[in-house]
Amino acid sequence: MTTPSLDTARTVLEELVAAGMRHLVVAPGSRSAPLAYAAAAAQAAGALEVHVRVDERGAAFTALGIARATGRPAGVLTTSGTAVGNLLPAVLEADHAEVPLVVLSADRPPELRGTGANQTTRQPGIFGDHVRAAVDLLPGEDVPARLAGVLAALAGRGPEGPRPAGPVQLNVALRDPLHPAPADGPVLAARARQLAARTAPGPDPGPAAVSAGPVGAPPAAAGTARSVVVAGDGAGADAARFAEACGLPLLAEPSSNARRGPHAVGAYRLLLDSPLGRRIERVLLVGRPTLSRPVGALLARADVATAAVRPAPVAWYEPGRRRERVLGSWVEAAAFTGRGAPGWTQAWHEAGAAADGAVARLLAAEPPGRATGPAVAAAVWEACRRDGAVLLAGSSNPVRDLDLAARPGPGSPLVLANRGLAGIDGTVATAAGAALGGGRPVRALLGDLTFLHDVSSLLLGPGEREPDLQLVVLNDGGGGIFTTLEHGALGEQEEYRAVVERFFGTPQEASLDALCAGYGVAHRRADGVAELEQALAAPVRGRSVVEVVVDRRGLRELHARLRAAVARAAEEAAARTATDAGPGGGRTGEPAAPAPDDR
Repeated sequence: MTTPSLDTARTVLEELVAAGMRHLVVAPGSRSAPLAYAAAAAQAAGALEVHVRVDERGAAFTALGIARATGRPAGVLTTSGTAVGNLLPAVLEADHAEVPLVVLSADRPPELRGTGANQTTRQPGIFGDHVRAAVDLLPGEDVPARLAGVLAALAGRGPEGPRPAGPVQLNVALRDPLHPAPADGPVLAARARQLAARTAPGPDPGPAAVSAGPVGAPPAAAGTARSVVVAGDGAGADAARFAEACGLPLLAEPSSNARRGPHAVGAYRLLLDSPLGRRIERVLLVGRPTLSRPVGALLARADVATAAVRPAPVAWYEPGRRRERVLGSWVEAAAFTGRGAPGWTQAWHEAGAAADGAVARLLAAEPPGRATGPAVAAAVWEACRRDGAVLLAGSSNPVRDLDLAARPGPGSPLVLANRGLAGIDGTVATAAGAALGGGRPVRALLGDLTFLHDVSSLLLGPGEREPDLQLVVLNDGGGGIFTTLEHGALGEQEEYRAVVERFFGTPQEASLDALCAGYGVAHRRADGVAELEQALAAPVRGRSVVEVVVDRRGLRELHARLRAAVARAAEEAAARTATDAGPGGGRTGEPAAPAPDDR
């Protein structure tokens, strides 16, 4: 036996490692010391990899990034008090994105709670219903018995059957002494070696994705319709396989990881208000759509029938709160969509190719030395496609720039993004965690405010494993996304210009190169896309920042020109299609047989 608090800590970690946890991110503290000593022994034996971070919020997002990249539970350990509160943003993201994040919060024992003891607050239940399960483990309790329900929830099992995976909290009350006695070290080491022998590493399952059983061709009686497949965040490759099997256009967000194959349409969101987009009759939704208003408008159209493949409950949806009919299998989905009407998918393919070409030509026509968000996104996408790096997409404009400019095709990169709540916080830490856990280099595309919000996550202590991580920072001196929204139009009026710039543009003049130097991270500035491509040509080794300065003042006008260019290209493609079809052909306009169920 070891000291009681160390014995509890050791048993807790043994249970978590047995449940699949292979990484623990530790933020230092005194009350959590027994768990830290037990974790150190487990790492020395090879049963666990431990990372140390000084900031609890960054530690939590690092663990979240590890869990995203590996598909396995990853833990974050904190001491008591405000340290636990700093975990809330990552817990919220893990909740809505179904990420198996383990919160290990050390706590004071019951006799010190409610007494004004230092660093003592009400930690049990602090995360409310944003965790799948929580346990307040008190001194002397049967650890395996008390953790059984929490570990089941971590694995996506509930009393009534499958439930979404997600975060859990283990609040561990620990009494003094909190440090090992002389006889404790050999015992901890021996138990850690036994744990390592029992938990031989297996392949990581990888990022979670929607799965509804095998994908195959639809039944012969399914009929034809002008259907499209919309692949939202986390849809996975099954969405691409289904679209191909049914001969349907695929409109896939970057973080769907379905933006591949012959049926994926690149700049699709600029086509949804075209004559072709207005002919859509049916939409099958896979995953969670989060990015664009045109997709939201499509899903809300009264003349469009909508359904969603959802074989199991998901964390972001409450029954009855969306209009899509819920389908439990790809067979049902195929009966709903039918096959693509004659010429339907070909028309989308041609319009998509024309749109991609129009976007590329317009971006290439920008003056040398001047970069734009979409052009930077396209360059990062192609670099990741070329060298196999994971692409982590920051929120706000970067992920939308990817949605606009990333061309589908063979070898499309794996894209990770915090789309659970789409916040900008923790992005640097998430990217670092993805690189540490996934075993592949990561490039992160993010804005300057996102970078500054989490710049402290660049801090790495001596001896900590350095991730292979390249941060491509679009520095437009503030918040560019608001320029493209209604605030941008209002900001063009003299009366509101200063207000919109201060409260939405949030201008900043930070020296990113000086910040990077302070954290010991390589920095390079790229003026224009050509210099960026040179920076992206080298393999990602260690940590580096590539800063690309862009001008958000022209962003609203740029997007207007992109919409106009794509509209012209789509019209020309439609005219060519009609001409190729010959008199009376009208491939995009001929009536389609209805699918067998009610509209």
